[in-house]
Amino acid sequence: MRFLKRFAWIAAILGVLGILAVGGLYLYVKPELPSVETLREVKLQTPMQVFTKDGQMISQFGEKRRIPVKLEDVPQTMVDAFLATEDSRFYQHFGVDPIGVARAFGVLVTTGEVKEGASTITMQLARNFFLSFDRAWMRKIKETFIALHIEQLLTKDEILELYLNKIAFGHRAYGVGAAAQVYYGKSLSELTLAQMATIAGLPKAPSNLNPISNPEASKARRRVVLLRMLDEKKITRAQFDEAVDAPVTARRHGAEVTVNAPYLAEVVRQDMVDRFGEEEAYNGGYNVYTSVRSDVQLAAQQAIWDNLHGYDERHGYRGPVSVLWSTEEGKPALNQSEIIKYLDRVERFGAVTPAVVVKVEEQSAQIMIKGDEQLTTLGWDAMKWARPYLNEERQGEPPELASDIMQPGHVIYVRTVGEDNRLRLAQIPEPSSAIVSLQPQDGAVAAVVGGYSFNLSQYNRALQAARQVGSNIKPLIYSAAFEQGFTLATLVNDAPINQWNPGAGIAWRPKNSPDVYEGPIRLRKALAKSKNVVSVRLIREVGVKTTADHIAKFGIPRDSIPENESISLGSLSMTPMEVARAYATFANGGYLIEPYVIERIENGDGEVVYEAEPQVACETCDNPAPRIISEQNAFLVTQAMNSAVWGGGSWAHKTGWNGTSWRIQRAKPIVNVTGRAITGKTGTTNDVKDTWFSGFTTGLVTTTWVGFDDVSRALGSTTMNPLLSSKEQPISGGEAGAKTALPGWILYMEKAVGQFPAEDFTIPPNVVSVRIDMETGKLSHRNDYTSRFEYFISGTEPNEYAQDERDNKDIFNNEDGLF
Repeated sequence: MRFLKRFAWIAAILGVLGILAVGGLYLYVKPELPSVETLREVKLQTPMQVFTKDGQMISQFGEKRRIPVKLEDVPQTMVDAFLATEDSRFYQHFGVDPIGVARAFGVLVTTGEVKEGASTITMQLARNFFLSFDRAWMRKIKETFIALHIEQLLTKDEILELYLNKIAFGHRAYGVGAAAQVYYGKSLSELTLAQMATIAGLPKAPSNLNPISNPEASKARRRVVLLRMLDEKKITRAQFDEAVDAPVTARRHGAEVTVNAPYLAEVVRQDMVDRFGEEEAYNGGYNVYTSVRSDVQLAAQQAIWDNLHGYDERHGYRGPVSVLWSTEEGKPALNQSEIIKYLDRVERFGAVTPAVVVKVEEQSAQIMIKGDEQLTTLGWDAMKWARPYLNEERQGEPPELASDIMQPGHVIYVRTVGEDNRLRLAQIPEPSSAIVSLQPQDGAVAAVVGGYSFNLSQYNRALQAARQVGSNIKPLIYSAAFEQGFTLATLVNDAPINQWNPGAGIAWRPKNSPDVYEGPIRLRKALAKSKNVVSVRLIREVGVKTTADHIAKFGIPRDSIPENESISLGSLSMTPMEVARAYATFANGGYLIEPYVIERIENGDGEVVYEAEPQVACETCDNPAPRIISEQNAFLVTQAMNSAVWGGGSWAHKTGWNGTSWRIQRAKPIVNVTGRAITGKTGTTNDVKDTWFSGFTTGLVTTTWVGFDDVSRALGSTTMNPLLSSKEQPISGGEAGAKTALPGWILYMEKAVGQFPAEDFTIPPNVVSVRIDMETGKLSHRNDYTSRFEYFISGTEPNEYAQDERDNKDIFNNEDGLF
């Protein structure tokens, strides 16, 4: 009895000392303990996701990949896997598991080594949120106290949900939702038992047990997880046997991007960083919804690809990317596995995929394509375009045999074309291109593409490349003229200009392209046929300063507009976005809209924190856009641009003529939707370094640009390839806006125009229509092919009738005069 009393006293004293020691430790570390109250307001670092208007993912930004999930959305099997492996008594202990601590202490005493940490899920949560991962006693003590606090503050389910969303799984995946996506490209509900067990085994050592970088170690760890589940009776023996023998199927998956639009995504990323700062933008869990539809954006990207490949093919083949082996040089051929490993390292760009030529026959070749272990035949029709590229102006002789084009060992590119995805020899195009498409009523961006491949160049030519606009400036110049009382029927002398510049000691001789002159010409026809000398004469009559001031109304910085006559020929530099915005003014009846791409922003809880409130082309609306030209002025410019598509005159009487945009007539998908309510204007700089096309319906304005990033390079010219039909190569001769930029515009609009309203052009108030004589622009009594109805702003219509003999000798006072 004396011994028991002594033992009781000692135990009591040790207990008191233990309590005092724990209390002392708590008081010692208390100042360093964080407030766990923040867990109730916890904000997980969740990446920003960018979506199209119809909910397709464009991109994801953020240092950590995380897909937050609710506990009820986690399959019970996965919950069982984590609890069995990490903390089987989670729902019984108070944050610290005494049994686990005793077991870990026993191992320490018997082995002298710390082999078990006795950490509960709550303690792991404490470490992940508030502490480092250093193996130190003081960290463990702090971890214990924080865990006790957490258990007092949160329910077990809340703790488990935070844990499953917080822990790291490697490859920048945080939380089980992200782990399922990164390793398997699946949602949690789609995972197999083997895959769940693999994920549950990762928190112990995400790098060493990774199923991608270390599959054998991962498989062994998976077996441990499955054994623990079997021991806890969470799975049957049959389930264990099936899962433990399952192959390792993990591979790295990106975010669930369903629409590849990196240039658009970058516009959004920069906007979000400007709004919230980098840390908040990347990790705040924002979902950003853009104004673009997925199908329209993809149509724009495909149009860029197809149009640039069209240019590149007609200019010739530049040869293989590299040569892996050559019988002539004694380099031995690679075997199949070596070719596959090589191709795995070669990147895809845009529409092209790398391939290796294995065998060349008379007019075909056997190739191995990246991602396909089988040989594929590349036929003659897929390669006969490949006559040698000599320079931008010249192409070599067309090939006769496949061996004229490629040899075994050549690394080439291929792409797919047509609805049946036929293979075609390809190369990465040398020029660049951009498309901007806007809804003119409020400036919503319908599509934006800044280049051929974001992986090749992140430079967004749609928003950043200020290039000379060529004749795309002319509608703005004509608008300035209409502001000064000119009309669609005003006659201007389409004749050569030869002006001596005494300061420079040279003559300025602006020319038409082509170098053809028609004498007296109405402004409708002059704009439709893009007469350069007419624009020069207009700017002289209106005044350079007045014209420059008028152009600045369209959102162009005034100090960037050259105050000389060269602006009549497009010496002004603008970005495709600025051009599209300017043309939107004509489409919407005279309003300057502000382009926008973000429609709304939602936070991680689904609450809308921002919604676009764009200014609208409507005077009676709550948020009207500023009017910069009259509705009547916009209508007259639209009419002239409409003639650029449809031309005029009478072909039966040999007076018919085409405008520079006549190729749109052949685009049946566009015409079927718009009827004749479609406009367009080409643009080509004098040296053909920049080519443009801009046009619109009432619901969609689109600008395309094609040129080299190297501003010293001209786009050149081509001859017809005799091996190709006119359908296979519809364009030859000198490159120009109508040949180089317009085809891309058509390819895009054929797919996009049906998604937006395309109504007839409405005649605005205060516009009258009278019959005029097409030669003189005066009133006409005739109703035959020599006359037409023309639109005028009321009060500007002609009041004289044309003479029947059409004596026009008194129309011009001198060569450079207007009247």
